[in-house]
Amino acid sequence: MTTKVVKGSLWTLTGQVLPLFVSLVSTPFIIRFLGSEGYGVLILVALIPNYFAFADIGMGIASTKFGSEAYGQGDKKKEGEIVRTAALIAFLGCLVVAAPIFIFSHWIITDWFNVSENYQATASIALKITSVSFVIGIISSVLNTPQLARLRMDLNTLVNAVPKILMGIVTPLVLYFGGYLIEAVCVALLTAVVGFVANVYFSVKLLPELAKPTINKSLYRPLLKFGGGWLIAVIAATLLVNLEKIFLANLVSVKSLAYYSVAFTFANMAGMFSVAMIQSLVPAFSQLLAPEKKGELNQLFSRITRLNLIWLLPTMMVMFVIAKPFFTIWAGAEFGQESTFPFYILLLGLCFNIVAYIPHSVIMASGRTDVFAKLYWLELIIYILLVVWLVNLFQIKGAALAWSLRVIIDGLIIIWLSKKIVGVDFKFFSYFYILMFGSLLLLPPILFAVFYDNFSPWLFVLTPLSACSYALLIWKKFIDANEKEWIINRVTQLAPFLKKGN
Repeated sequence: MTTKVVKGSLWTLTGQVLPLFVSLVSTPFIIRFLGSEGYGVLILVALIPNYFAFADIGMGIASTKFGSEAYGQGDKKKEGEIVRTAALIAFLGCLVVAAPIFIFSHWIITDWFNVSENYQATASIALKITSVSFVIGIISSVLNTPQLARLRMDLNTLVNAVPKILMGIVTPLVLYFGGYLIEAVCVALLTAVVGFVANVYFSVKLLPELAKPTINKSLYRPLLKFGGGWLIAVIAATLLVNLEKIFLANLVSVKSLAYYSVAFTFANMAGMFSVAMIQSLVPAFSQLLAPEKKGELNQLFSRITRLNLIWLLPTMMVMFVIAKPFFTIWAGAEFGQESTFPFYILLLGLCFNIVAYIPHSVIMASGRTDVFAKLYWLELIIYILLVVWLVNLFQIKGAALAWSLRVIIDGLIIIWLSKKIVGVDFKFFSYFYILMFGSLLLLPPILFAVFYDNFSPWLFVLTPLSACSYALLIWKKFIDANEKEWIINRVTQLAPFLKKGN
């Protein structure tokens, strides 16, 4: 199961990296074609429907959990019924949200946000188009269940990555030939349709029973019970993840939102592999929750958690070192000046956020979505006050600080809850001293870049030296004997192919 999860995670990661690479190339052109304010409006229009991701009533994750269980039991008829029923519930739920956004888009843009008069009409139309894309995306997130249940992340990657890559390539071309905000969101709508059609095709190929038109009414109750808890949690979680962005647009300016969004997006690249694992981990943990499989569950949890910890610290080091040069070259000197320091603050919080992904997944697989509902709503009350206070005091830096403080506390609580609820056997703090020493080994390039010179060629020497020292420590103290043997065997098997290739 560990191999399946890692393999599936790598496929999912590939599906994230390829569109991201295209986006990294295309976004500077989009920023320059639209200008910083126009780009801020585009981010805002895309962000508003994302606040209502809960409109699927939790059917994306509910379908994955129950569909994976049915697949594990070999009941394809039930699996098909689960996916169809969940898709219907999700469709009805997202219509309740998308229809008002479509109808009242002008009022939302003009009365809720600090959008200049020149952009209001265009932003209103763009928001209508985005609300349609939103509905299509919600249904797709349910219909991909047969791919996830079988851990066919190769197909899921193809379905999700190709439309995003097309969007990244086509959008700047459309802008270059005279298009603007409306044309840009029309490209996003087209790619959503392509993704939807591809999801239906591959899911029906894997599960022909999905094509039957029947709905099982007896599934409403268990799906809504699970999804309802998740719905309540996601409403708060969506606000928690994005609240500081809305306050920036409202209290400061749309331009500040653009600076912050660039920093936030780049910071979250550090968690791409961990996020990629979640799609594989929830169905995997769902199949290992039986008491007789407790040993396998603990082993999977331990290995994936340690894998996360191993790569996290050097990734953070590299991102600290390259941040300012990257922002300056990629988006311009304006973003290099304004986005770098908020990015540093976000990275510190992200360390705890990434570590909590695995405990979060095992709690999710156990069906205890009510726990997240209680936790997130409690956090939200405090977070609103914190964001308003810090954004008013420090603007962009305050938004980053508020987000980081929140995810640090949230991560510690979720780690504790995973032990209490699921009883996972992993001593998080038993590796504390090793990781602290590893952090010290990685610190010199960070200090050099942040306090002396971000653009110094000496960083090409310091960074690899620190990384090699860290790798040696991890090999000696962090990886157990069985894992070392497995790695050596894999490298030995791979060596003849490498030699032959040379």
